[in-house]
Amino acid sequence: MLYLSDLDFTLLRSDLTISRYTKEVWNKRALEDKLSIATARSYTGVKELLKGLRLTEPLILLDGTIIAMPNGEILDMSAINRELGNTIIELSKKYLNLEPLIVAYKDKSELFYYPKELNIYQKELLTQMKNRKRLIANSNYGAQDINLKIVYLSTEEEARALTTILKDTLSDTIEIKSAKDPYINCYFTTILDPKGDKAHALKKLEEIENVDINNTTVFGDSHNDIGMFKLAGRKVAVANAIDELKELATIVLPHTNDEDGVAKYLSLE
Repeated sequence: MLYLSDLDFTLLRSDLTISRYTKEVWNKRALEDKLSIATARSYTGVKELLKGLRLTEPLILLDGTIIAMPNGEILDMSAINRELGNTIIELSKKYLNLEPLIVAYKDKSELFYYPKELNIYQKELLTQMKNRKRLIANSNYGAQDINLKIVYLSTEEEARALTTILKDTLSDTIEIKSAKDPYINCYFTTILDPKGDKAHALKKLEEIENVDINNTTVFGDSHNDIGMFKLAGRKVAVANAIDELKELATIVLPHTNDEDGVAKYLSLE
């Protein structure tokens, strides 16, 4: 069996910690089955947050743009090239005067490029990022060679307008994920390669792990988990999940992320 859990508001508690109980259950179960995570977070962020958790299987990172081993070895990557990235940036600037944060891959590292003029939401996000070495001012205002995610922080109205503009102009050349951020009072609009989401990454991971889709269980809470919920054999929503995800779920847990819902399920399964 393969068990794949989202992190924020699913496996992680709302204060970004993992309880001792969850660690004990996870580490014991990981001796018997394949356990891994699928998250929007980067490899560096995951390593910091999941200290003490037994991780031996490939990890789905940055919304599915990267599949990497726990030691950082990259097994698969889906990215937006420089030309397409620049088109996205130019459209958002022209019609909405929005500039993105860019998560790029360079010199075997994930780097975060930020615009010269930050809006209030971007400022708040950057103050929360602990690893300042990975933050780079994007002085030339452009995309990089390998762009894993192009991310906009904005109001809901701006997010909707941006989604419409990009869909109308770029159609199926990109994947767009837009949702209210649980930590900052704004909307995150994430632009990905069409094959760089959790659903495509799940398919690739099942091939890598030689696991049938019917023997795959996924855990989640939000919009970016919808794709893998549509694919997995068993889909488990924590009690605090959005209604749209609960409707797709095989099982809706009686416990939230703050009540160790995933671990309690694993302990009984």
